[in-house]
Amino acid sequence: MPPFRATSFRPSRRAVLAAVGAMPLVTILKYPADAAEFQFKYATGQDPTHPVNIRAQEAIDRIREATSGRLDIKLFPANQLGSDTDLLGQVRNGGVEIFNLSSLILATFVPVSGITSMGFAFNDYNAVWQAMDGDLGKHIRAEIAKTPIMTLGKIWDNGFRHVTSSTRVIKTADDIKGFKMRVPPAPALTSLFKAIGAAPAPINFNELYSALQTVVVEGQENPLAIIATARLYEVQKTCSLTGHVWDGYWVLGNKRAFAKLPADVQGIVGRELDRSADDQRADIAALNDSLQKDLAAKGLTFHTVDREPFRKALSSTSFYQEWKDKYGATAWELLEKVSGKLG
Repeated sequence: MPPFRATSFRPSRRAVLAAVGAMPLVTILKYPADAAEFQFKYATGQDPTHPVNIRAQEAIDRIREATSGRLDIKLFPANQLGSDTDLLGQVRNGGVEIFNLSSLILATFVPVSGITSMGFAFNDYNAVWQAMDGDLGKHIRAEIAKTPIMTLGKIWDNGFRHVTSSTRVIKTADDIKGFKMRVPPAPALTSLFKAIGAAPAPINFNELYSALQTVVVEGQENPLAIIATARLYEVQKTCSLTGHVWDGYWVLGNKRAFAKLPADVQGIVGRELDRSADDQRADIAALNDSLQKDLAAKGLTFHTVDREPFRKALSSTSFYQEWKDKYGATAWELLEKVSGKLG
């Protein structure tokens, strides 16, 4: 959105508030949900304040407008309809029509999707988008399309993941040995941390805060935006900027549900979700610049980490070769075009 610039016309505060207040009512009256030809549920696991949900809602509103109310989509954030693993099952069977899911957890169903989060593969966002908007992303989308679900456009940004702790400071590969930490139910992350000597425990996101609060686990790993919106800083003391993997959110759709939509409506959905994907990526980039300062003010202590020794530690194990064998030579070659030689 372009910055606001003052003009000679300046409406009164009362007029502005009245106009803004009327907008949702106008939308509801113009396109009542019960009159929609198609009604979809859109589930996410993130807090309502996370950019994923803000931009998803914007896409939903634009879709409703562009389809003249033919398609009404209701957003269900914060795992309202179940855990991530539950929702993956629901989008597969059609109980939920749209679901945004971390590629790491999607890998439990479509294994190759986990390659986006290969340990210490991407150095920066330039490398990430070169891969994900290029040949590697195309390859993963094709593999997902072989299942009852499909991707609805570009991958959204979940960010580079970092390690937090309530018990110890993680600065080196030796510091993480024996560290009991939560990871999502994602084989790639469990394997990564086992390879460098940690003690990973797969736990669903909706149980994470409680697990940290009761010290079932000492720490966890997530992008800064998740650490902030899920208020994990309340139950953690330090954050080590490991950037060990990058993770993205695929917006997934149930194939049968989308096949029932007219071609023009399908096109609108894809167009508006891609627009919001670009906006959400920009949101995360801006947040990355400000969140460290904000979280530090809330009591979280940050530590810079040299990532190269971690990558060398992984290379000294069978980690990279094992995952190359699982993902296949084609996917691995597409990854190494961007990451450089792994292992």
